[in-house]
Amino acid sequence: MPLPDTMYCSQQINIPPELPDILKTFTKAAIRTQPKDLWLWSAAYFSALSKGECLPVKDRLEMNVATQKTDTGLTPGLLKTLHKQLSCGQTCSKEELRKKWKGLCLPMDKLEMMLELGRFTSEFNWIEFFALGCSSLGGTLMSSLKIACEILTEDEEGGAARIPFSTFVKLYTFLAHLDGDMPQDHIDNFLSSLQPLVELQHGMIKPLDFIYREDMDSTPSSFSKATSRAE
Repeated sequence: MPLPDTMYCSQQINIPPELPDILKTFTKAAIRTQPKDLWLWSAAYFSALSKGECLPVKDRLEMNVATQKTDTGLTPGLLKTLHKQLSCGQTCSKEELRKKWKGLCLPMDKLEMMLELGRFTSEFNWIEFFALGCSSLGGTLMSSLKIACEILTEDEEGGAARIPFSTFVKLYTFLAHLDGDMPQDHIDNFLSSLQPLVELQHGMIKPLDFIYREDMDSTPSSFSKATSRAE
């Protein structure tokens, strides 16, 4: 004899009090981030949420316009999200980067290409991969560094986009060395030429301090040069 259908009334259904807020926050995060694979991203989202980790969520909605010669799938918003997830320590592992990259639904083959171009080992300095990510977004070396400043700055949006000069030195030096064609004395002279401004700005530098330099603003980014050689 079949069992009768169970009847429920509203008083019998227990809805966890946290559920509405969780679903509301999740929905807003999905709208801002616009993941290409909602299921994959959702798994990464709730996994990070359950572990108290930084969520794979953009700060705001952005248009996914690919301007790179070789499209990595990155946008400034996604690179900023990766930075929040992986910059807690100075070093990062390929395994952890692959996990976070996949959670943002970015193409894995493009990540492997970037890891190869940067000659990264199993453990590497995160700021160097971040620099390469900026290089993939910028058409020239100076525009890559401008993007880095805009992502890393603690200034309000639309502000000067200042970052510590020590961070700028790491970014610029890595990209210049990755280029392979830039003499060390050129690197040293460029950084030295910025010192007077940096000292006036209490150790900080902003894009307007370097973006319009005639000797640098047309130099192709390291990523563009590396991908051109690879082709």
